[in-house]
Amino acid sequence: MEAVDKRSDSQGVFIAATPAQVFAALSDPARIARWWGPDGFTSTIHQFDFRPGGTWLLTMHGPDGQDYANESRFTRLAPGEFFEIEHLSGHHFTLSIELRPSGQGTQVYWHQTFDTIEHYQCIADFVAGANQQNLQRLAAEVLHCKMPA
Repeated sequence: MEAVDKRSDSQGVFIAATPAQVFAALSDPARIARWWGPDGFTSTIHQFDFRPGGTWLLTMHGPDGQDYANESRFTRLAPGEFFEIEHLSGHHFTLSIELRPSGQGTQVYWHQTFDTIEHYQCIADFVAGANQQNLQRLAAEVLHCKMPA
């Protein structure tokens, strides 16, 4: 198996909200539909069985008018701490999102790992930008809808 760090994109963002408030934006399909995807994308959630082994089906609608069907499986979930999926359609990868309390908020760690270095290198530039945009959109969603802790 090839080294994980050579086939992965890792990003992070600090959000001035509790881990529970951030996790709420990861676990509610209506909220995910508002922030999931790079800038200019919208999402339609078709199925969201939020439990380990559960299926997540969505269509991402690109700013170019194209639709991108996505199928993922939830692999690990720990409320307020951890969210992990295996993306099954198109590009195969695992996405882990870890939440750690930090001062007056939460440090969010986004780690996306592909099967091979070659596959990752073909899309690395797009993935890095898209992941950063995802995190910015997540932060905006959390801060906009921040609920009492």
